[in-house]
Amino acid sequence: MEEDYIKLIFGLKLKQVRTDRELSLFGLSKLSGLSKSYLNEIEKGKKYPKPDKISILSECLEVPYDELVSLKLDKNLAPIGEILQSKILKEIPLELFGIQESTLIDIVSNAPIKVTAFISTIIEIAKNYNFSKESFYLASVRSYQEANNNYFEDLEHAVIGFAKHYHVDLSKPIQSDELEDILIEVYGYTINDSEISNYDALENLRSVFVPKSKTLLLSKDIDDAQKAFIYAKEIAYNYLEIEERLYTFSWIKFDNFDQVLNNFYASYFAGALVIPRKQLVSDLKQLFSKSTFKIKDFESIFNNYNASPESVYQRMTNILPKDFNLKNLFFLRFSHRKDSKRYDLNKELHLSKKQSPHANETNEHYCRRWISLKVLNQADPSKANHYSDIQLSNYPDENSSYLVLSTATPDPFKSNTYRSISIGILSDNQSRKKITFLQSKPPKPVDVGVTCERCSIKDCDVRQVEPKVLKRSEKDKTIAATVSELQKKFS
Repeated sequence: MEEDYIKLIFGLKLKQVRTDRELSLFGLSKLSGLSKSYLNEIEKGKKYPKPDKISILSECLEVPYDELVSLKLDKNLAPIGEILQSKILKEIPLELFGIQESTLIDIVSNAPIKVTAFISTIIEIAKNYNFSKESFYLASVRSYQEANNNYFEDLEHAVIGFAKHYHVDLSKPIQSDELEDILIEVYGYTINDSEISNYDALENLRSVFVPKSKTLLLSKDIDDAQKAFIYAKEIAYNYLEIEERLYTFSWIKFDNFDQVLNNFYASYFAGALVIPRKQLVSDLKQLFSKSTFKIKDFESIFNNYNASPESVYQRMTNILPKDFNLKNLFFLRFSHRKDSKRYDLNKELHLSKKQSPHANETNEHYCRRWISLKVLNQADPSKANHYSDIQLSNYPDENSSYLVLSTATPDPFKSNTYRSISIGILSDNQSRKKITFLQSKPPKPVDVGVTCERCSIKDCDVRQVEPKVLKRSEKDKTIAATVSELQKKFS
């Protein structure tokens, strides 16, 4: 057992016994002869008393010595023990959210029954939904992004500083060769683009980094844009002097939260390097100034960078809140096999905290009216490498509309599989001021829901299942209204 854990458990038990005896700290101090401040330190898990002091407390509180020092907790404190023993408080990035571990423990110990009931519920939900430590880490990073409107000034400045120091021209598309030279000449890397292909198990990996020899293994199937992004991430790890990092792309596993957060930092740096802020702001201003939206105008932006459409979309989530003050937006990425009816939402970001397509957690059917799903069905690699479209999605149940841009591309690592990336901007006075075509000639509105199970749209020709969640809710309301009438009638 960790010493800190033993201290915390003893402190919690002492506080529980003391409060059960209706004793204040002052009262216990008088009985035991131990100072109030010393007892307070014990209860907060900062100190562990010596055996003679434990004997005194045992006699004063009329609790057997062995019971007091036992690590076994009663049912009210058991969930706290489970959390402490699992070390989850060490793994949760509390400091990221300005929370001290001692403060959290104090909150829990002040209302053990109610708070531990809440904690038990969280644990139960996590088990039922297979919510792993990795899921928690990723959700924490996503919340961190959302809290900062997904814009990080220090990383933007770091990219500009790097470009100046190594004479990288950010006004031109950055090629992988230029970044490869920096990795080799400055950071002593060895690049190997043949080894990964010898291992069938690694077919979905784009890169593996071996720190001892500074060898970067690359998949031979990646294009120059993917290679440039990987190189840019490796530069970020070195230039930002990041030690706790992940060694594969895409990641396989991670050991601690710092690795996940640093992976985000490196990805942000890479995106800002291959898609410079100044250039993208100019491109978007030009697009938004047009009175009519044309797909070719939007897709032409992709050609200005050595980056994938997904990277451009991701970068837009940094730029739109900061430089256009469009903070009410969401980002979605779906995967879909052409021969299936399944659509998997595997990446999302919600800066608005309003629109919430989280059906992947509840196994429901996404609304087939979404442009995010339509482009997946319309994509045809024999005609173009990517397919884009736009839609003004009106959510009647939420009383809101979003201008949604979406692009579908083939998955480079999975045959007959496609990805769609989408960005939705809340249609309001702010966005209509910034986006001319949204005011002058907006796309035709399309009523959409979130999932079929919760959708109130009638006679929908693409509905997959009946709105059973909505019907159940309406039934409950009817029952509640009837009960209310009976109460009035017989009062």
